[in-house]
Amino acid sequence: RTCDQLRCTACDFRVSLFNDYIWDQSCDYLFFRNNMPELSKLRAKMIKKKGSRAYACQCSWRSIGELTDLQTDQQLRWVCGKH
Repeated sequence: RTCDQLRCTACDFRVSLFNDYIWDQSCDYLFFRNNMPELSKLRAKMIKKKGSRAYACQCSWRSIGELTDLQTDQQLRWVCGKH
């Protein structure tokens, strides 16, 4: 099960998720800092990939292709924003 209410404790931004997409490898911190949460701007670096999910806040991003425990990633500061 996936939490759809993730929040980043580093930038205090809600984590957006996009089903069937991954992030282009050229994505960087400034891209997300300048374009979150504008979907029209984010699409420039989104690649369609069935079965994957792209996550991003203003300071971090991940492309996930299989079940992954995000708590094991020490760089992420994403927590459940409560339901």
